[in-house]
Amino acid sequence: MQTSALPDLAHTAAKPVHWLATATAMAAVVAAAGLLQPEAATATASAPGHRVTAPHAGASAAPAPDPSGVVFPLDCGASGQTVADSAPGDLDGDGGPETVAVVRCDAGSGTPPSGIYVLTQASGAAPRVVATLVDPAQKLTVTDLAVHDGRISATLLGYSSADVPRCCPDELEKPVWQWKGNAFVRSAGPAESAARGV
Repeated sequence: MQTSALPDLAHTAAKPVHWLATATAMAAVVAAAGLLQPEAATATASAPGHRVTAPHAGASAAPAPDPSGVVFPLDCGASGQTVADSAPGDLDGDGGPETVAVVRCDAGSGTPPSGIYVLTQASGAAPRVVATLVDPAQKLTVTDLAVHDGRISATLLGYSSADVPRCCPDELEKPVWQWKGNAFVRSAGPAESAARGV
């Protein structure tokens, strides 16, 4: 049997130069692995007779109108307006997205009434309001805005009389709007007591 010229557990007496060499080698391996990443995966059609086609030249998915720079038909005086919520979706079935926005005065405190507005944007033009679904003059608070399958839904909180404190709405509606013909048509169940669901 041949004995080793190295003492047992020679690696336990490693000098700093050995650790530096090991660290340098590991850094080189990690760097090489980062440079040799595979290309991004792409989907291809594998079934015979099935083709994947690219969009037409010049056709691109237009972004939904951005409500942040729009001046809404809401008189807030010096307090200004704020977009409390928004949701994009193709509401009229033309393939281009619209945006539904909940807007109120930026009062800083309290519960100012909200309005619901529909925005559209022609190519190269600024977004513009094309419909008012809830006017702030109705003195409603809007929550739970959503757009699904061309339908707009929201929860409207209101007051049954002027005697109800403005902090505590006592009426709740859940209307749905849908584009039909040339206008948004509202459908909803009967108003509910806000005490049941709020």
